[in-house]
Amino acid sequence: MVSIPEYYDGKNVLLTGATGFMGKVLLEKLLRSCPKVKAVYILVRHKAGQMPQERMEEMISCKLFDRLRDEQPEFKEKIIAVPSELTQSELDLSEQDKEKLIDCINIVFHCAATVRFNETLRDAVQLNVIATQQLIILAQRMKNLEVFMHVSTAYAYCNRKHIEEIIYPPPVDPKKLIGSLEWMDDGLVNDITPKLIGDRPNTYTYTKALAEYVVQQEGAKLNIAIIRPSIVGASWKEPFPGWIDNFNGPSGLFIAAGKGILRTIRASNSAVADLVPVDVVVNTTLAAAWYSGVNRPRNIMVYNCTTGGTNPFHWGEVVYYLNLSFKMNPLEQALRRPNVNIRSNSLLHQYWTAVSHILPALLYDVVLRLTGQKPWMMKTITRLHKAMMLIEYFTSNSWIWNTENVNMLMNQLSPEDKKVFNFDVRQLHWAEYMENYCMGTKKYVLNEEMSGLPAARKHLKKLRNIRYGFNTVLVILIWRIFIARSQMARNIWYFVVSLCYKFLSYFRASSTMRY
Repeated sequence: MVSIPEYYDGKNVLLTGATGFMGKVLLEKLLRSCPKVKAVYILVRHKAGQMPQERMEEMISCKLFDRLRDEQPEFKEKIIAVPSELTQSELDLSEQDKEKLIDCINIVFHCAATVRFNETLRDAVQLNVIATQQLIILAQRMKNLEVFMHVSTAYAYCNRKHIEEIIYPPPVDPKKLIGSLEWMDDGLVNDITPKLIGDRPNTYTYTKALAEYVVQQEGAKLNIAIIRPSIVGASWKEPFPGWIDNFNGPSGLFIAAGKGILRTIRASNSAVADLVPVDVVVNTTLAAAWYSGVNRPRNIMVYNCTTGGTNPFHWGEVVYYLNLSFKMNPLEQALRRPNVNIRSNSLLHQYWTAVSHILPALLYDVVLRLTGQKPWMMKTITRLHKAMMLIEYFTSNSWIWNTENVNMLMNQLSPEDKKVFNFDVRQLHWAEYMENYCMGTKKYVLNEEMSGLPAARKHLKKLRNIRYGFNTVLVILIWRIFIARSQMARNIWYFVVSLCYKFLSYFRASSTMRY
C-alpha cells in the first residue's frame, strides 16, 4: 500500500474544530508530515469581533506551529479559512463556499464539538448532534469524498464497563429528541435532562453517543471511520513534548495542584486514569483515514484510542508524579507547596475539603480585604470544586476498552510510517510524560519563563520553612494549653514518645544485625 504521506498527496481536506486543542494539533501534524497535501479548508466562526481569517492568523502564530514554520515557511498558504457557524442552518455556509467544498474535498475530519461536561442538553445536542448531522448531509454531496473521519469519545458508552469497537444502540432516537427540543422551553428541557441521560454522567457523553448513531444512519453510503479518544492530555512527543494550551480536562486541576490550591481530590487510587496524549490521538486519526481511504472497508471502522488496556496508569500514580514534578519544577508564586491527596471516602474528602480548601480560602480573602485588595480565593475554590465534581465519575471508575482495530491499524503501517505516525502507547513512559505535562502547563498555559525556575524553587523552600515554623508553634501551643496542665495528658504524651523511641531503637538494632 502507499505510505500515509503519499496517500495525502494532492488531497483537499476539510477540518472542523481547527481552533480547538486537538484540531490545531491535527492541522499542524498533517501539514508537517504530509507536505504535499494540496489544501486544508477549516471552518471558522466569527468570534469577539474577529473575522475567520484573523482567527486563523492568530492561531497559526502560536508556538505549536514553530517547528512547521521552520521546516515549511509557506505552509499557511495551504490553509483556507471558511466562514461558518455550526449552530446555524446548513452550517451558515455561503453558496459559493458550499459549492467549492462540494467540488474539491477528498477527506473530512470532524473534530468540532462542545466538550463542556455541564453544557445544557439543548446546546449539547445542537453542537454535537445537529451540527454532525448537517455536516454528513454536506459530505453526501461531495463529488470526490473518500473518507469521513468523526472524532467521538471513548466515554460515549460509559454506562457500560466493557466497551467494544462497535456503535451501540442510542439511548434515544436522535430525530425524536431533536423534534422534541424544538417545542420545549428551556425550563422543561432542564427538568427532563436527568431522566434522559439516565446512568450517564453528563450531556457530553450522552450527545456523543447520539452523534455516533447519526453518523452511522445518515452516512450509510459514505466511507466512515470513528476515533474514540479517552482523556486527551498534553503532547507526548510532537511537535515537542508537553505542549498544552488550555485549562480544560485535567490540565486545570494540574495547575491548581501546582499552585498549592488543590489539596484533596475524590478518586480511587486503583482506578485507571486513561490519559492519552493528543499527538497519539492525531496520529491514530490520520492513519485511520489513510487505512479507510486505501482499503475501503465494508463497515464503519471504530477505534478506541485509549491507554488503560495497553499501558495502564492509575490515579494514585497521577497524583504521586504530579506532586513530585511540581516540587522539582515549581510554578511561580505558588500559594502552598504542592501536596495533593486522594480520598475515596466521601465524608473524609468533605472533611479535608473544608480544612485544606475552604478554611484557608476564607482566611486568605480576609487578609486580602484587610490589605485593601479584592478577594478572589473563595471564588477560585468554588470553581475548582465544581470542576472536581464534574470529573469525579471518571476518577472513581475504570473501564475495559477493546482495541483490536487500533492494534490492526498499527500492524498495517510500514516501518517508516510507524516512526512518523507513532501511536504505540506501549512505548509511553508515564513518569517522563507527567514531568513534561507539568512543565507544559508552566511554559505554554501560564507562559512562565524557564529562567524563573530558581526563584520559584526558592519560594517553595520559603513556603516549606513557613509550614515547619507554623507546625512547631502549633505543637508548642497544644503542649502549653492542653498537655502541660494535665498530669494524665503528660503521662500519655510520655508513653507515646517512649514507644516511638523504643520502636526506632529496635529498627536501628535490626538494621545493624542484618548488615
